[in-house]
Amino acid sequence: MKEAISTPYGWATQYTETYNEHWAEEGRPKPYEPFPMWPYVQVLFCLLQGRRIVLLEKSRDMLVSWICVAYLTWEAMRVPHRGVLFQTQKEDKALQLVEYAKCLYRRQRSWLQEAFPLAKPIDKQPGLELQFANGGYLVGIPGGANQIRSYHPWGYLNDESSFQPEAGECYNEALSAVKGKIIFNSSAGPGWYADFRRDIVPDKENH
Repeated sequence: MKEAISTPYGWATQYTETYNEHWAEEGRPKPYEPFPMWPYVQVLFCLLQGRRIVLLEKSRDMLVSWICVAYLTWEAMRVPHRGVLFQTQKEDKALQLVEYAKCLYRRQRSWLQEAFPLAKPIDKQPGLELQFANGGYLVGIPGGANQIRSYHPWGYLNDESSFQPEAGECYNEALSAVKGKIIFNSSAGPGWYADFRRDIVPDKENH
């Protein structure tokens, strides 16, 4: 048990499984497999653990969003009353991230599910929520700074920030509302996020 939950990288690559919608076309043996043990995957998990504010650029095939979801699911599952928000441009995309977290929970070892039970059965939980019996939670919300104000979570993921018109306002709101991890990621696109990534001078303690 101690080994299984000691690091998010170890949990994701050895004790649970992700899914691949393109498994047949890619010649994979099955749709569900552990996270790949690629060097950058371990580095990214370590980066997410080590810094309070993380800004990431990505391409579509790097699994960055899935790695962020896996890391935050690991946190909410393990630590009592550790809440996390997933924010995307639209509600259906937020739902996709929460469903992915639910997949990681379902596909982990049964003894881990017993050690970290849910508040109620997974098929009885709202689509945009995953609630743990220890008080931890994952909630998906659509874009907009006003969406954050009802929560005071430990962690926050803003996914595909370049495509959220209020990403800058969301960042400012997250700084005051979120007491732990703040993660922004995006593929290429103009706007606030691209400018922010280019112009920011990293704070050595927080970024």
